[in-house]
Amino acid sequence: MKQVTGVQLLPESTRDPQTVVGPSGERVQPSIEGVTFRRAISQADGRGTLTEIFSLSWGTETEPPPHVYEVRALPGSIRSWIVHLEQNDRLYFSEGLAKVGLFDARESSPSFGAAVVRYLGAHEPGLLTIPAGIYHGVRNVGNEVLRYVNLPTKPYDYGAPDKYRLPDGHPRIPIDL
Repeated sequence: MKQVTGVQLLPESTRDPQTVVGPSGERVQPSIEGVTFRRAISQADGRGTLTEIFSLSWGTETEPPPHVYEVRALPGSIRSWIVHLEQNDRLYFSEGLAKVGLFDARESSPSFGAAVVRYLGAHEPGLLTIPAGIYHGVRNVGNEVLRYVNLPTKPYDYGAPDKYRLPDGHPRIPIDL
């Protein structure tokens, strides 16, 4: 590649960090122990498309979903930091654009204290599995309704929900939604 000469970089200039591994487009992303993402694959024909959301046959999940619900989030809305102690969340993003924040609060985890942001939705539909002990939040950063489905590993306990909340901007979580 040809080097441009006679350019003076200003002292505040910083090089962009690497974001993809190479021409394949595979992203370089930090991870949190136990968090997985399975990109959705759609099959198309003359009638439209069919996309699998969840299957035990994939071998990546061992617990069937005993409770399933859909979230439709308005543009700009935030579903701020929550954590579960007894269940995993499995969020399937399909429409809109979500900023998903993850913070590992598990003291025994090799990624304890790690904070990660992912952008998921129509451009990259798929199933994000979030283990118990990881704070997570979702913000609709798009201009249309964000749509996702949760397939948690435990049924909802209406009398004593396994859900603990923190506000966005909490000082112990180093990322904002």
